[in-house]
Amino acid sequence: MSGRWNRGRLIAALFVFLCAPFSQAAEPLPTPLTLRQALLLADGEHPQLEQLQAALAIAEAAYAGAEADDDLTGGVEAALRVIEPSPNSTNQEHYDSWLKLRLSKRLYDFGRTEQSIAAADAAREGRVWELLELRQQRRLQVMEAFFGVLLADLKYARENEAMSIAFIRFDRAQNRQQLGETSDLEVLRLQRLFELSRRRVITSQNRQRITRSQLAISLNRPDDLPAELEFPTLALGREAGELEPWIEKVLQDNPSLKAVRAAVSAAEQQLHAAQAADNPVIRGELEAGAYQRQLGGRNDMSAALVFELPLFSASRVDAETAQRRAELRERRAELALKQLELRQSVLELWMELQQLQAERIELEVTSDYRELYLDRARARYEMEVSSDLGDSMVRESDIRLKQAQNDFNIALTWAKLDALTGELLTDQVPAEAAEGER
Repeated sequence: MSGRWNRGRLIAALFVFLCAPFSQAAEPLPTPLTLRQALLLADGEHPQLEQLQAALAIAEAAYAGAEADDDLTGGVEAALRVIEPSPNSTNQEHYDSWLKLRLSKRLYDFGRTEQSIAAADAAREGRVWELLELRQQRRLQVMEAFFGVLLADLKYARENEAMSIAFIRFDRAQNRQQLGETSDLEVLRLQRLFELSRRRVITSQNRQRITRSQLAISLNRPDDLPAELEFPTLALGREAGELEPWIEKVLQDNPSLKAVRAAVSAAEQQLHAAQAADNPVIRGELEAGAYQRQLGGRNDMSAALVFELPLFSASRVDAETAQRRAELRERRAELALKQLELRQSVLELWMELQQLQAERIELEVTSDYRELYLDRARARYEMEVSSDLGDSMVRESDIRLKQAQNDFNIALTWAKLDALTGELLTDQVPAEAAEGER
């Protein structure tokens, strides 16, 4: 009993820990908003969290109800009664009112209550793990939305730079046209390129608004769009190591897998409880009464140890047992399927990290090449030699965008892999960056 009590205290503590952040009042988003702050805000009020929080409260209530099933029960029964006594009765009183107090407690039911309590306990434990899994997914959503805003800003900067260069070329062509140095066809060609760039700028501006709305909604702040985000310093130098240790850790610590295991345990206990439904019951009863009309067969006080043995229950117990056995089979199949899915997810994330790391090296080399090429283009421009300086600047902005996207993909992939192992994503920036934020 003490083990069950300690486990109950642990579940209750986890319940308080998981639900405490949800009650905090919403405050305006910080400016600039950092990745760390956004991840912490992911624990704020949100309909998804509210749903599982309510489900956990229901599971807590079901557990309390299962524990109370064998509690002491009591009741009072009273009657105001008038009778016509038998002529043969020695007591000819007409008033036969009485008051009774009954107390009853189930003392032992050969495992039925114990199995029901264990099933309810496993069910609420599963809800705790489901809530932790949802918190992980919420943080991943916030992280992805945060990176989406930064990428939208970088893309806008690139498109705006391209539009500026296209406008300069178009404007110069107009001036040369007035001097008769270029054709109408060339002017229209450059104007078309400028209008194309301008349309892309408008599209990127819209994307800035859309991604900010997505981030605000992921934080349940639809009316509080973040104006400015701080570019994070990400820890990207981690080594993935071998695949097998990751699979072992995920199969051991994954929150959703623990939730399914708890569901299997609950189904097992529910099956045992169903099988024990027609077990004998030993109950203690105590009754005290006060009677206005005294008769020889009436007792002011009585106590009894009652033994109940069901003789038959038709097919009710068999039907419930069959249902619980089928549910257990379903839960076990769900567990096996979840393990297979997690194995595949770990493999895909692990391989994606290898690919992203290779892409990162490629982008670093490309960036070095673009920087040198841009330096040469500037030198040729300063010497008034024909140069593609504008195109080189746009390509440089483009490679910066691709590098940022690669960095964010690496960070997000690591976060997904960490989430699979049950690690709560509270810190996706290096310690030195964290100190700067504080």
